[in-house]
Amino acid sequence: MNIAGAFAGAALIFLVLLDTFETILQPRRVTHRFRFARFFYKWNWTFCSLIARQIPSGKRREAFLSFFGPLSLLGLFVVWVGGLIFGFALLAWSIPTALQTADRHVNFLTYLYMSGTTLFTLGYGDVTPTGHFGRVLAVVESGLGFAFLAVIISYLPGINQAFSKREVTISLLDARAGSPPTAAQVLVRTARADNFKELNSLLVEWEQWSAELLESHLSFPVLAYFRSQHDNQSWLAALTCMLDTCALLMADVKGCNPYRAQLTFAMARHAAVDLSLIFKVTQEPPRNDRLPPEKREQLQQALRETGIELHGNSEAAAKLTELRGMYEPFVNSLARRFLLALPPIVPDGESIDNWQRSPGMRRAPGIEKLSIKDDADEHFGS
Repeated sequence: MNIAGAFAGAALIFLVLLDTFETILQPRRVTHRFRFARFFYKWNWTFCSLIARQIPSGKRREAFLSFFGPLSLLGLFVVWVGGLIFGFALLAWSIPTALQTADRHVNFLTYLYMSGTTLFTLGYGDVTPTGHFGRVLAVVESGLGFAFLAVIISYLPGINQAFSKREVTISLLDARAGSPPTAAQVLVRTARADNFKELNSLLVEWEQWSAELLESHLSFPVLAYFRSQHDNQSWLAALTCMLDTCALLMADVKGCNPYRAQLTFAMARHAAVDLSLIFKVTQEPPRNDRLPPEKREQLQQALRETGIELHGNSEAAAKLTELRGMYEPFVNSLARRFLLALPPIVPDGESIDNWQRSPGMRRAPGIEKLSIKDDADEHFGS
């Protein structure tokens, strides 16, 4: 009996099952560092991102990176199954387990073949165990293989549902904040609607979305690698846009509901911080200021033109800088980790939404030009 081989086979089976349980079935995030799935994604993403960095940013890079999420998930499943097959084969070979086979020459490959057919419950019967331990081991492996495949199959709909729910809300942001989404467009377009209730309901919706983002991406970290449907949209861009919007509301805008903005800001920042911790990224602020003085002046001018009253003093500017410092290092680190672009606070030039574009037709007018304006000029806060 090969005691070392038997111990190694049993340990491999245990580690694969533990990693599968922690990745698929355990909803709470796993805090210990030594996880196979974590190493799997770390090294594979490092290799994939090195290749992606050689591709100019844009559609081609996004198309390449869009394959990583689904393919890595399938690759992880293959490695798990391979680990179970190899572990059971090593355990049976190390005991050793007597086999009934037409081939007189029995080696480790024979045990590997028997393990594979047993795990997938193929039932060929050309290689079968004859000893009591071997038969028990075959029954355990076949039952485990059946349950293992069932768990994996049930896992995929949950991933797709969480991804779809995340993307629906991101798509709704297109007409409200532009593509990519910017805080300036959120405030300007809401001001044109002349209704603070619309802004409050939007903040409520995004507080809920941020909480769902945190829960789903902690339970299923692979979702962070799934790219959005459009190249100029992402879960990180949407999260950053909402943080920018809340920061501007709390620091600059008069007459808003500060508590509502504080709640959304707190939940969105919570998501950014915890995701940074779970993916173990080093926090660094953006190299370039996302709101330089000329952009801030441009933003204030645009907001005043839509009727928004601003504080416009040095205290407000200092408060905005303080608030941005609470989340920008985290979202910037996540952007570098996943090769995602942070959205600007103020768009460069005219903001064009995805819904305005269509092949073979002229670009549709902006959302504010879709209806006839009312002659009544009501105040933004009324």
